Amino acid sequence: MKYSLKAKLSLSYILVALLSVVLISVLTNMFLDKYFREYVRQNQEKENNEVVSSISQQYIENGKWNMDVIDTIGVSALENGMIIKVKDINGKVLWDAKVHNNGMCQRIIEHMAHNVNSRYPNTESTYTEVPYPLSYKQQNIGVVEIGSYGPYYLSDNDLAFIDTLYKLLIGVGIFSLFFALVLGSIMARRLSSPISRVISAAQSISKGYFSDRISEKSSTDEICQLTSTINNLAETLEKQENLRKKMSADVAHELRTPLATLQGHMEAMIDGIWKPDTERLKSCHEEIIRINKLVGDLEKLAKYEGENLVLNKTVFDVTELIQKIVYNFEPEFKNKEIEIFLNAEREEIHADKDKISQVIINLISNALKYTPNKGRVNISVKGAEDITEISVRDNGQGIPEEDLPYIFERFYRADKSRNRLTGGSGIGLTIVKTIIEAHKGRIEVQSNLDSGTEFIISLPKAL
Repeated sequence: MKYSLKAKLSLSYILVALLSVVLISVLTNMFLDKYFREYVRQNQEKENNEVVSSISQQYIENGKWNMDVIDTIGVSALENGMIIKVKDINGKVLWDAKVHNNGMCQRIIEHMAHNVNSRYPNTESTYTEVPYPLSYKQQNIGVVEIGSYGPYYLSDNDLAFIDTLYKLLIGVGIFSLFFALVLGSIMARRLSSPISRVISAAQSISKGYFSDRISEKSSTDEICQLTSTINNLAETLEKQENLRKKMSADVAHELRTPLATLQGHMEAMIDGIWKPDTERLKSCHEEIIRINKLVGDLEKLAKYEGENLVLNKTVFDVTELIQKIVYNFEPEFKNKEIEIFLNAEREEIHADKDKISQVIINLISNALKYTPNKGRVNISVKGAEDITEISVRDNGQGIPEEDLPYIFERFYRADKSRNRLTGGSGIGLTIVKTIIEAHKGRIEVQSNLDSGTEFIISLPKAL
């Protein structure tokens, strides 16, 4: 059977309170009762010694006693529940409470028995008379026998104290259970409310509704982390969903134009409007090449973003690699009268050479594309203790500030007027970022309109 978190927390608070009360009761019964019996015994012994001392002081000399005072002491002791018998050295009874008032003595004995049996019903108790010697000037002058119902005699005041104490413990126990129930309910509600909200948000996410966010606050650190994680998850999934929809629309848009062109050319040639000459076929071939390039880029992106991306890492000089790439681009830069400069020294890194080469080619290609004639492109390589920094900077048209956060997204183009002929497929920078992140590195972009763009790559020298 499953129970809610609120019910479990409430029950746990009640259980803790109940166990605490039971434990306190057991310990109280074991220790307090023991020490209280000892206290009662010592107190009774003290009273007995006081009576014995008072009677000893009533001895005059030569076997004579102050009987009036002894009678007063005996009556007073009887009224306080003590049954005494005073004997001289010869065993002669000087004063006996039972002789003085036997009926009262019997009632006192019965009351003693009732008190003891009510508190200790399983204890064998009997009435006994304990002798206490009387002395005068260090000489034995007689004995006082004090009646007691043992082994544990409790007076009415003693029983009242014990009963009050246990009533207090019962009251504390009931209050503790009630307080635990109230506190448990409050805490359970405070803990379960945000969790229930998290469950609701998670269910919305599972149904494809990613806009729901958890706004409830909690003072519990773990719950705050949970709600924050769910909110981040929902935000990430919402972005991914939007990217997926955008990608589908962008792929359809990118393929629609060349396919429509091909379809129009083919239909025109089939209908005899155009002759299937070399120029027409060459135009169709160019469109097919563009489509194939787009599909190839998508395949690369899917491969790089997949979990099974394999990096064939080797140690190589990244400056040497960049020099070769720049050399291959020199004719194109000369055609646009763009100056390209490489400021770098030998710098070895541990990475996948082919994929890093693809990153450099893509960035240099972009710089060539968007730098005007007679412009300038600077490439630099700087090495630190464990990081290699590669920078590609141009003085081209730049990227608007509002577009900078999105330039690494699939099919995103900062210049909305660019077509597929001048702007490429729009996933080159996405591939670049994926490759850099696969190497545990990062790529940043800095740009200002009409002053140029700089891409900065930070790669660890060793993984």
